[in-house]
Amino acid sequence: MPSPVFSAAHTAAPAELALPQHTPLVAAIRDGLVESVHYGSAVALGADGSVAATAGDPLAPFYPRSALKPLQAVAMIRAGLELPADLLALAAASHSGAAAHRDGALRILELHGLAPTDLENSTDLPYGTAEREDWLRTGGSATQITQNCSGKHAAMVATCKINGWPVRGYLDPSHPLQQLVAATVIDLTGEEPAGVSTDGCGTPLFALTLGGMARAFGRIAQAAAASLEGKNDDGSPEAAVGLAMQQHPEMVAGEGRDVTALMRLVPGTVAKDGFEGVQLVGLPDGGAVAVKISDGGDRARMPATVRLLESLGVDTGPLAGLATSPVLGGGHPVGQLLATDFLNPSFLNTNQSTPDNEAL
Repeated sequence: MPSPVFSAAHTAAPAELALPQHTPLVAAIRDGLVESVHYGSAVALGADGSVAATAGDPLAPFYPRSALKPLQAVAMIRAGLELPADLLALAAASHSGAAAHRDGALRILELHGLAPTDLENSTDLPYGTAEREDWLRTGGSATQITQNCSGKHAAMVATCKINGWPVRGYLDPSHPLQQLVAATVIDLTGEEPAGVSTDGCGTPLFALTLGGMARAFGRIAQAAAASLEGKNDDGSPEAAVGLAMQQHPEMVAGEGRDVTALMRLVPGTVAKDGFEGVQLVGLPDGGAVAVKISDGGDRARMPATVRLLESLGVDTGPLAGLATSPVLGGGHPVGQLLATDFLNPSFLNTNQSTPDNEAL
């Protein structure tokens, strides 16, 4: 039975909600025992767009959260926004709030005669732990520029300015900018949103499937690869966004962040995470993977993602450090966080009592 669609104002009792049929994706192993399990759903698309592997409930609508940012950036380029590659990468970012990120958001505004007061995103401290501590140490407080979506919002008001659209109210779903974003999301994913809500930063948010989001990321990464190979001379917005993210992965997230590391370690990929356990990766051949962790656990995103990439034949050797992390006891490793064999349905029946690396 398909999951129903709920609006942002939906107030039905929890008993009326249809829960997605998630499956175990990642397990924390402590001294030979499964201590905890992260459920979720996932999909891997081949280069031709066909479904190569699935787990859980990949057709259940979900909110991609910040994984939508590259699609929103494509919409802005389609509307005529032009930015240097590092600032375009920042427009698709959930940045850590380092000086380069804060300065970049201000540069976008200054290039278009705008100011931080034109932004309508929420305020927050820098997202990165080290960046937040540095900011607080110097007396900083929560601002719109330090909020992790400030690059996207600066690009949004810039897009409004160059098109003569109202800057005030640019987050309203009926605004021309958000109407264009909605149309672009439909185009890139190939599906109509199952619902609309509001993201944490204030932008309209669309409920989509893992397959639709994977399709969009595959298109962006493939366009970037075609551009590099000289097969795409039209300067497509998809290629521009993909290349910017690949060339400046430090602007998409930040130093020490797994998304930045993945794009550095596997050239040609376009990767973006999203709150509540969302991860997307597009591949240069047009393939892609999408992961949604049901409990929103951030630590489970990357182990599941690496397992999916492996299923598509990607050399995941360089990603060994992202595929697992130690479980500590007394400050020393006593176990591991590991992806289950979630692409093999026999896992649930045969491997529950053998929580070693080979079985999982």
